[in-house]
Amino acid sequence: MGKIDKVAFFTNEYPPYVYGGAGVVVEYLSRELIEKVPLEIRCFGDQDLQLPNLTVKGYGPWPEARQNTDPRFGGALDALHRSLAMAKDRLDADIVHAHTWYVQFAGFLAKKLWDVPFVLTTHSLEPLRPWKVEQLGNAYHLSAWIEDNGITQADAVIAVSQGTRDDILNYFDVDPDRVKVIYNGIDLNQYRHTDEVDALVKYGVDPARPYVLFVGRVTRQKGIIHLVNAIPYIDPSIQVVLCAGAPDTPAIGQEMQERVAEVSAGRPGVIWIREMLPKEQVIQYYSNAAVFCCPSVYEPFGIINLEAMACETAVVASAIGGIPEVVVPPGRAGLDPTGELIPLELEPGTFNPVDPARFSRELAEAINAVALNPTLRRTYERNGRKRVEEHFSWSVIAQQTLELYESLV
Repeated sequence: MGKIDKVAFFTNEYPPYVYGGAGVVVEYLSRELIEKVPLEIRCFGDQDLQLPNLTVKGYGPWPEARQNTDPRFGGALDALHRSLAMAKDRLDADIVHAHTWYVQFAGFLAKKLWDVPFVLTTHSLEPLRPWKVEQLGNAYHLSAWIEDNGITQADAVIAVSQGTRDDILNYFDVDPDRVKVIYNGIDLNQYRHTDEVDALVKYGVDPARPYVLFVGRVTRQKGIIHLVNAIPYIDPSIQVVLCAGAPDTPAIGQEMQERVAEVSAGRPGVIWIREMLPKEQVIQYYSNAAVFCCPSVYEPFGIINLEAMACETAVVASAIGGIPEVVVPPGRAGLDPTGELIPLELEPGTFNPVDPARFSRELAEAINAVALNPTLRRTYERNGRKRVEEHFSWSVIAQQTLELYESLV
């Protein structure tokens, strides 16, 4: 075990530009790590920060990335450009840790240029997100190559769940000994139950009536359309609150808009909040929800379920990916239940449910069963908070990450 004097993070997302689970992990893991070791963060953006144990530098976009080409290629080409800039800048860290495919090429180049061990965290896997062809066009094959190169060349690969580790070993030619499971975590002080409701009232949610909550992007991966299709089967006394912005493509945004309008016609209490709310307001929504629903068709970990459980909210989620390692259904030996898991069978080679209508109906049935049963709901709420306190604190996860770094130097 070697001594670590400094760590470098390469990342797409870092505050104030956080829009997904990977950005949440980077934000909180870095906050915990700087209590143990100096940290330099290179990220996409215009950040410029110098603190005693933390340096942050943002790398701006490449204006030519979308010029004279298919505009869908821009994101991947821009990521390559910024990765080159990140890697070529002088580096004095003992470890480079890359987050998401956007910067895995930067981590690989830094390993070669500066002779430092390269660690990456797989927050998701490109082979399991084929719908991204809608978003990236043929540049999807470029992002997939960047990821394959990163995973096969990294000195250590962090999988955010055992399910994700299994996927890595299934899709990539990598030594199993280099793939380690380190879960994501939660800030237990920030994410906790609150009785405040002003954010609910602001957007037309009635705090006196139960509601089911969705939080996430409008994307195929998050399965939001299956929850929308469940609305006709959800008891009309239950409000449906969709905190869902940033559609991946105009097409899925249009599909979502048309379907929400269709299922909410004549059905009051469907509220779609299309902006990204600040954390303090999202915590209010988690805390006051009768049920949080995660209908994802692909979810390596599902940090949103942790957020809901930390706020003492019952969860109904698809039994997919890493979610069953977070949410505990009734009947699992030795563990207290925190919610309901809905079986989800996908068509071979796709992320389309074999029976989408059945999946939506079963989501609705579980939502009704939990939301309309205060005793059951309270059991899940209490157990959920206890589970995140015992297993998912960032301090434990930061220590595990630091020990992995030390094993490489």
